[in-house]
Order: sequence, then C-alpha cells, then structure tokens
Amino acid sequence: MRMTKIRRAAAGACLLAAVSLLAAACSSAAPTATVFSGAAAPSGSWPYPNGNLANTRVAAGSVISSANVSKLAEAWTFKLAGTAAAGVDGAGAFAATPIVVNGVVYIQDLDCNVYALSLATGKLLWEYQLNMPEKSGPGPNGVAVSGGRVFGDTPYTVFALSAATGKAIWVDSDLLSKGQGSFEIQPQVADGRVYLASAYGNGPGGGVLMALSAATGKVFWRFNTLLGEDPGVQALGAGAGGAWQTPLVGSDGSVTFGIGNPYQSMASAIAHPAAQLYTDSDVNLDAATGTLRWYYQGVPNDFKDYDMQISPISASVGGVPAVIGAGKMGYVYAMNAATGALLWKTPVGEHNGHDDDSLLLLEHKITLTAPYTILPGSLGGVLTNMAVAGDTVYVATIDWPITFTTVNAVDGNKAAGPATGEVEALNLATGAVEWDTKVADMPLGAVTVSNDLIFTVLYHGVLIALDRSTGAIVYRHQLPTSANAPIAIAGNAVLVPAGGPEISASGGGGHPQLVAYTVP
Repeated sequence: MRMTKIRRAAAGACLLAAVSLLAAACSSAAPTATVFSGAAAPSGSWPYPNGNLANTRVAAGSVISSANVSKLAEAWTFKLAGTAAAGVDGAGAFAATPIVVNGVVYIQDLDCNVYALSLATGKLLWEYQLNMPEKSGPGPNGVAVSGGRVFGDTPYTVFALSAATGKAIWVDSDLLSKGQGSFEIQPQVADGRVYLASAYGNGPGGGVLMALSAATGKVFWRFNTLLGEDPGVQALGAGAGGAWQTPLVGSDGSVTFGIGNPYQSMASAIAHPAAQLYTDSDVNLDAATGTLRWYYQGVPNDFKDYDMQISPISASVGGVPAVIGAGKMGYVYAMNAATGALLWKTPVGEHNGHDDDSLLLLEHKITLTAPYTILPGSLGGVLTNMAVAGDTVYVATIDWPITFTTVNAVDGNKAAGPATGEVEALNLATGAVEWDTKVADMPLGAVTVSNDLIFTVLYHGVLIALDRSTGAIVYRHQLPTSANAPIAIAGNAVLVPAGGPEISASGGGGHPQLVAYTVP
C-alpha cells in the first residue's frame, strides 16, 4: 500500500521529514518481548502472506469466533527499539503480514530487518539486521517461508535465510537495472520458485515481475509491466506499473499479479491518451516461463493513481474457476481464470461519478479542467487485501475525496473531505452487495476470516471484528499504537503488527510493536 501518501494526507498533505539514511546505518538498540500472565500461549499457523496460496485470507484451524472473541487477551508484545522503531517516512515500522510456521513468527520491518520470534512467548530467536529503509511506498515488504528458508527483499536485493538460524543462504543484488524501480513486495514461494516484483520503474518497461529459483536465486524469467515508454513517467521522472502485493499462484500452473498505475498527470492523460498496458491490470502468466496468458485492465489511461494492486484471489464463480481482483479505483472484479474474461464487477465504497473519465479521455469523448475532485481519491478505494470465504467476498474500502487543483498533479493535491471507510460483503456468484458497514476511520488491516467473524484494523489503532452474516461490529479493541499492516490469525491467536504510523501533522503514533492476543 502507498502509506507515504496516506500519511501525508492524514497530516493535512504536509510534507514531513523522512527518516535519515545516516541514522539507518547506525546500530540499533535491542528489541524487547514482554509476556503477560493470565493469557493463553499462542499456538497455530499462518504459513503464507495471505494465509494460503489461493490468497483467501481464511484462518484455517482458528478457534476464534463470536462465541469467544470478547475473551481475547494480550499474551505478549514484541517492541522494536533504536533505528527500527523510528519507522520510515512517517509510515511506521510495520506494514507486512506476519508468517507463522512451526511455532515461529517471522516478520520484516520497513527498515528490511527480519525477526524470528517464539510464537508462544514473543521472545526473539534471531534477527537478520539490514537497516535499509524502503525506498518507495514504503512497503509493504514482508517475508515468505518455505522448505526451511525465509525469503525476503530489500529495495535492491533478494535473499534467502535459514529459517532456523537466520544465516544468509543466498543474496542476489544484481536483479534490477537502472529504471526498473525497487522491491517492496512480500514474495510468494511455490514449486521451487520465488515470485516477486519491483515497483516504480521509470524505464521503458516499468516495474518488473520475476521468478527466481528458491534454491539458488537464479532468475527463471522476467516480465515488463509497461509496453514501451510512458510519456507521463518520462515527464515526471516517476515510476510506472510493477507490483507490491503478493501474487496468486494458481493450481492451473499460472501466477497472477495485480499491477500498479502509469503514474501520469491529468495533463498527460489529456495530451497523450493511451491504454498504458499493462498498468491497472491483473496479469496472468505461465508460472514456469513467465509467458503472458491473459490480462484484464480495470482502468486504461489512468491519471488518478488508482492501481489494480490487490493480491488476486482464487475462487469459483458459478462453477467457473475465477480470479478476484481489486484496486484503488474502488471496484472488485471477477475474471475467468482461464481467459481473463470479465464475469462481473462491482463498485465498493463511495463514488462521485468520475469512474470512467480516464476511458472517456482515451476515446476523446470529454475534456477535463481543474479543479477536479474524485471519489474514491488516489488514497482510497480498495487499498488492502480482500478475503473470500464460502459464497462471499469481503472487502475493506476507504472513502476519501481528493481534489486536483491543477492538471499537472498526479495524485490530486488537496484533501476534499475526511477519510472514512467501509467493510462490505459481496455475493461471489453475482457481485451483489450483501451488506455494507460504515467505519469512521481508514480500515488498513486487510480483511481476515475466522469462522463466523471477519477482522480488520483501523488506522488510529483499533482492532475490530464483524459478524460475517450481518456486518455488525461485535468486537472492538484499542491497540497500543496506530496501525496500517495486515494481521495474521493462527489457531487461538490474533497477531497485530501495530507499526505506529504518524496520525497527524505533529506526528503521533510511534512505539511500534507486534502484539499477540489469544482466547482461552
């Protein structure tokens, strides 16, 4: 997610100082773990970034339900210290989902440090210290665990560590060329391959999708996410396409990535309208070769920084294998998994009638001038990952209007209202809205299913659970600090990375920590 932008707008669009790179090179104080008496020890697993390879975010084996959620108690907390605790560019210190395998929690902070903790106590088992702040986004970054190895990335390297000791097995720092952006993704690992991507590539091909050998780090294939040069990128010197949310590894031998926007201004979209393939698309590739199988583009000629970045989900729609995608344009799409053909699409959250303007510019059917207000704004729509369980898609959205005061703006440059949100349930077969619950803050903890509940986290630090059938909020808990990272649910535990992002122009947040809550 683009937390730099969220933090700036949350601070009234103020520009706050970034964390010093010199400070990032200094030694860090040791993190600390505290165990609380009276709570059950956590046990269970969350083995993939989105719970499973299908990206459904369903907590298999969870015992947490509406019958016992009120009994959640703090079992332990793991607090960062020193350089890592300062966070990155106001976005806090954690933006990634924890991974839980064999009684160990693995998590990466936004300075790219990796920690292995005891699931039972939160005690630090080992740390792979890098102190290399994320360059873009920042984040979400994060790790994947497979075959006794931990896989992760820094802005310009990818590494594999021993899951038992944290010692480096291989490190590859020659994967990206000039203009190909930087890494900020939580990878996926399957069938001996590590799938990941760069973002913000300002060269002719934009960000790059790739697959590496899990054994050696050798590159199996690459795929450029932009065909030719993007006039907007060339004019602004920014980056286009790429991906930063975990891809979907399908059972049909494919891998699907959600692709970012072309990062062009309104003026560029007016003067040089183009589809800008494969931006704002779900791209389905042969997992072994990287060959394009199909793509579906949600927003051609995007100038609103909308992205179709969400981790795609494997599902079945009316008996047809499908891929469910979404992005900041505030739409959820169901696509045929074999062809990419659209099965249905549904707007979620609030919209103010400008959804098709990018396409209409491409077709030379409208003209636009500033001031120009969009809803969802560049910081809204579906910003964090969805869930699918049973016959329902669960999605968290952000309602935040943004105004372009000049046609030369890329993201819009003035907040046009407060940032609120919604959690919605859509019928998997038709896309129809089953229920819609308003929340007074931005839901940024993704959506996670645990039996008859769905969980998410609000930006100012509130963990909530909703009834899956009705959308009623049945549980609410104030976290120790603000949060913008997805949770993990493992057995009897909810693991919440509360990274402490800034919440106002004067700062706030801070005190980043990973907190484990358990039911008896």
